[in-house]
Amino acid sequence: MQITVVGTGYVGLVTGVTFAEIGHEVICTDVDSAKIMKLSRGEVPFYEPGLQQLMVRNLQNGRLRFTTDTTDAYRFRDVICIAVGTPSRLPV
Repeated sequence: MQITVVGTGYVGLVTGVTFAEIGHEVICTDVDSAKIMKLSRGEVPFYEPGLQQLMVRNLQNGRLRFTTDTTDAYRFRDVICIAVGTPSRLPV
């Protein structure tokens, strides 16, 4: 299955890497180009035990990639997961 994950924070990155690890083709997209460049090099911006090893393995085997190009990320996907930030406090 081809999966797009929108957002590469704690939820989105772990979700995308996990989907890739179980055999899906995954594109993770984010608006932060510096973050996408780091992720593409295998650099994880936070600590999650074992995540970096899984991410690097799936980058190398071609099941995982990162992009800021939403047109590419949304095209021909079977599933799109939205994992972007939510407001910590709703307006009253």
